[in-house]
Amino acid sequence: MKNLSLWTSGIAIALATTAYANDDLVAQMENAKQWAIQTGDYKNQRYSELDQINADNVGDLQVAWTFSTGVLRGHEGSPLVIGDMMYVHTPFPNIVYALDLANEGKIVWKYEPKQDPDVIPVMCCDTVNRGVAYADGKIFLHQADTKVVALDAKSGDVVWEVQNGDPAIGETNTATVLPIKDKVIVGISGGEFGVRGSVTAYDMNSGEQVWRAYSMGPDSDILVDPEKTTHLGKPVGADSGTNTWEGDQWKIGGGTTWGWYSADLDENLMYYGTGNPSTWNPAQRPGDNRWSMTIMARDIDTGMARWFYQMTPHDEWDYDGINEMILTEQEIDGEQRKLLTHFDRNGLAYTMDRVTGELLVAEKFDPVVNWTTGVDMDPNSETYGRPAVVAQYSTEQNGEDVNSTGICPAALGTKDQQPASYDPNLGLFLVPTNHVCMDYEPFRVSYTAGQPYVGATLAMYPAPDSHGGMGNFIAWDNIKGEIKWSIPEQFSVWSGSLTTAGGVTFYGTLEGYIKAVNTETGEELYKFKTPSGIIGNVMTYEQGGKQYIGILSGVGGWAGIGLAAGLTNPNDGLGAVGGYAALSDYTALGGQLTVFALPN
Repeated sequence: MKNLSLWTSGIAIALATTAYANDDLVAQMENAKQWAIQTGDYKNQRYSELDQINADNVGDLQVAWTFSTGVLRGHEGSPLVIGDMMYVHTPFPNIVYALDLANEGKIVWKYEPKQDPDVIPVMCCDTVNRGVAYADGKIFLHQADTKVVALDAKSGDVVWEVQNGDPAIGETNTATVLPIKDKVIVGISGGEFGVRGSVTAYDMNSGEQVWRAYSMGPDSDILVDPEKTTHLGKPVGADSGTNTWEGDQWKIGGGTTWGWYSADLDENLMYYGTGNPSTWNPAQRPGDNRWSMTIMARDIDTGMARWFYQMTPHDEWDYDGINEMILTEQEIDGEQRKLLTHFDRNGLAYTMDRVTGELLVAEKFDPVVNWTTGVDMDPNSETYGRPAVVAQYSTEQNGEDVNSTGICPAALGTKDQQPASYDPNLGLFLVPTNHVCMDYEPFRVSYTAGQPYVGATLAMYPAPDSHGGMGNFIAWDNIKGEIKWSIPEQFSVWSGSLTTAGGVTFYGTLEGYIKAVNTETGEELYKFKTPSGIIGNVMTYEQGGKQYIGILSGVGGWAGIGLAAGLTNPNDGLGAVGGYAALSDYTALGGQLTVFALPN
């Protein structure tokens, strides 16, 4: 009995003293005066409780200060603010600056990695990076060459570094990382080079690999339990990551993981999406190509999969599924549920139960989406959860070397990685979208490690019979599955939005405008043109009792690749150069942080 009590008291002491390395990050995220993680919080809501800037006074905003990054390529992501320190990142070569906000933005330290420029041609769609992360007194950077670096947040000194992939076979990185519990979760890019996607967890203090989960392959590689991991409520069964591939095609299967990550600490689950299967020519990879194009829920500690949902089986259009998963608690049919909402490249917005993986809503969030008539929502149907493909727009059915025309959306999707935001007071999602269609001609291609493995030629253009522009900014009701209001834009809205308790939502445009709109009505309240096109994500913080709004401008990314890389052939940039050719009439290259505040 004595031994038992000693043993149980030992457990109690261990539990009482167990503190995860990211407890500090959780506390920082709960402080609305800071911007402690790229996604706003673990739920990916990009919502701030700050309300000093509100719908009544946002029209008075002025530029408070600016900072040049010294790099001319696409600037995605946003700065972080922890205490008095701001951390600013750049595209390749992925410089990181620490600025002292209490001392006129003095540069406290600068980290500039020495990367081989040969990684640049292996990066599919510009040399972007979606930002650094903070936890446990460290700044985490995932470089373009896939090196993961932990920096001392005060000094900029390297604490540890680890190589996550191999650019020689097409593995690169454009994404931020997710620091959670005692781990740092990282993904990989390179689906256009036949990379097999994976998500990897590293120990936050040592950099040692804890687990790695591939998107496709044997059960032991993809970390599934054939009987317990489910897809739409049913066990996935043995060999689910190989039996919808021909032979060993899964080894170069794509399904890369370059998007955003969210997490529910209470459920101990993390959520993310996988990208397109390789190649873009569907005739070369018969079958559903699991688990590309899939929403995944995994145990944070072990990486084991709880549930999957494949949105676009046997993708024929490059509708990557990597966009953010936004977590909310909302009422459906009188019952409060834990939800996950995802705006997919394929033009469908999904609402799911994030605990069980039950599919609740799947509706088009742009009326022009035409490749599908919709998703089968009957649980008793053999095609439950699958989108019904319209033959006219099926690049598989039309065949190789046939140009399928008028497909909506284009390959860059009704929304790409640019993250939406959520207003918990209104129950509305504020979503930057693309309003773009395409012609798509698949052709036979062979795989060579480190060489492009695409197999399709594309042309992109504004959605026909519409407002003439290439974008909309919309408010979405994820329970009803419908648009509440929509703002037409001349170009795709490639900027992540921010929603605040002041009743205002901010977003940027490819021409370079930062805009503020009334969250409830969509009424434009303010706009200001920054020095270059905006593909960064709006953030906010408070310093010295004053609220600030920050945005990186620097045109680029997939939509702006023509400008960023000096490309002129309309088919270059996987079809984007021709589609966005007019962008050069409105903006030029840049690399600047612009910070706004109300006048004193």
